[in-house]
Amino acid sequence: MDEYIGQEHLVGKSGVFRKFFETGNVPSFILWGPPGVGKTTLARIVATQLERPFFTLSAVTSGVKEVREVIESARKQQFFDRKPPFLFIDEIHRFNKSQQDSLLGAVEQGVVTLIGATTENPSFEVISPLLSRCQVYILKALEDADLQTLLDRALATDAELKERQVEVQETGALFRFAGGDARRLLNILDIVVGATDGKVVISDRHVTDCLQQNIALYDKNGEQHYDVISAFIKSVRGSDPNAAIYYLARMLAGGEEPRFIARRLVILASEDIGLANPNALLLANACFDTVHKIGMPEARITLAETTIYLATSPKSNSAYMAINKALAQVERDTTNRPVPLHLRNAPTKLMSGAGYGKGYKYAHDFEGHFADLEFLPEGLCGTKFYCPDVQNAAEAKIAERIAQLWKGKYE
Repeated sequence: MDEYIGQEHLVGKSGVFRKFFETGNVPSFILWGPPGVGKTTLARIVATQLERPFFTLSAVTSGVKEVREVIESARKQQFFDRKPPFLFIDEIHRFNKSQQDSLLGAVEQGVVTLIGATTENPSFEVISPLLSRCQVYILKALEDADLQTLLDRALATDAELKERQVEVQETGALFRFAGGDARRLLNILDIVVGATDGKVVISDRHVTDCLQQNIALYDKNGEQHYDVISAFIKSVRGSDPNAAIYYLARMLAGGEEPRFIARRLVILASEDIGLANPNALLLANACFDTVHKIGMPEARITLAETTIYLATSPKSNSAYMAINKALAQVERDTTNRPVPLHLRNAPTKLMSGAGYGKGYKYAHDFEGHFADLEFLPEGLCGTKFYCPDVQNAAEAKIAERIAQLWKGKYE
């Protein structure tokens, strides 16, 4: 543990993992953090220092059958007061519900102490019954000081690196491309050394030339996918085109599916701009069609144009709020209110005789194409679901027209 790099909040002198070694009592736990920060290493250290059996499964290649086999092997080792073995599952977020269900009994009965490792938020990826039986410990991306320690150790202990006489002049590019990932740092170091004959001089320019392109710190399948798209949407909603374009660039550089971004812009145009500027939805929809037709790299221009337009457009969520309010009314209204008779069609004599359609006024037969008529079911007369946002010009006109036509009915 003293040689473990990073995660001082967990492995420091007062860290919870030190207490595990003092007491020997280890609950089932999940290690959540980005790739290359030492999740698997930390799990192995715990098992080694406590001298307990360590079973491993990969969620990528293991199914329910393999889980049951390992649990049965662990069960056979149960005797007297011997502590249960550890079952380490890498990428536990890839286990489906049935696979995770198969772990529940063994964890609950203490047959195994589960250690899961995941790059995904366990709240969304691990079933609640299993999550409630585990502690979650969050691991952070390695800081530059941690990466420096790892680099120094690699240069001092690796036989080949010592033979190559590696001179480190600059570490800026090396650490930037590593992005807090120890595994990536060592891989980059391997690439740089492999691309150099004789003595190796590590400089920012040399590292960049060897890698040839920026390694984008964006995982389109991981949590950053949700973090960055969230920041993107909130920047557009918040009318900041500069921040919105920055996050758009982050997603595109990381290989995000352009159609996913375009779909989110269509949703945003309805939800956050709405009637304040109905053209926003038209442009967003055209953007989606264009992105689908032309693809990258040209689609970046259309996405940028639409992003800037939506970010700088006036905002209104009145349509979004109106449908939510109406849905809430429908969900709690258990009376299934009948549609007023005058609004029903009467295709048969029987229905006509029952009063269907009687008293209906055809709006176009009246001045201004408006007829004063009740359209809501009985008991809901005057209920206001749509509240125009009069702070923007477009909806101020709508509010004025509603007031003029309905003469205070929907105030």
